[in-house]
Amino acid sequence: MDERQELDEKLMRLALDEARAAAEEGEVPIGAVVACDGQVVARAHNRRELDADPAAHAEFLAMEAAARALGRWRLTGCTVYVTLEPCLMCAGLMVNSRIDRCVYGAPDPKGGALGTLYDVSADPRLNHAFEVTPGVLADESAQILRDFFRARRRARQAGHQGVLP
Repeated sequence: MDERQELDEKLMRLALDEARAAAEEGEVPIGAVVACDGQVVARAHNRRELDADPAAHAEFLAMEAAARALGRWRLTGCTVYVTLEPCLMCAGLMVNSRIDRCVYGAPDPKGGALGTLYDVSADPRLNHAFEVTPGVLADESAQILRDFFRARRRARQAGHQGVLP
């Protein structure tokens, strides 16, 4: 494994820690980290339920925090690490904030905008393109999501036992 792959896995593990924190709060377990020149400048996890905010996706919050930490809206030189392939909104923010690269864990077959359903990172009609590295710790990222939704289904079923529809 080369140095870049080692760094990618190390920082994705931090994003996985954020995903676990989201699950503990009852949020969909997605975590994100923004690194600039290999140094973490921000980390976040989903907070849509807690904040009643449809834009409170992990990578969106991490990019906003990175911009504040760096004192600039252009996130050139930065890489976003996120446990699930970004949606259109978040991929659009990556274009608009001029990130250099996005590394993600699991693909998102229902909303992935960096290669699965769309590829916003390399659309020649947009004013910025960025590198994408998919599948870093994908199995772990997907397992956290599967476990979360399985537990949620079980809890819902347990709550409805003995109750007529």
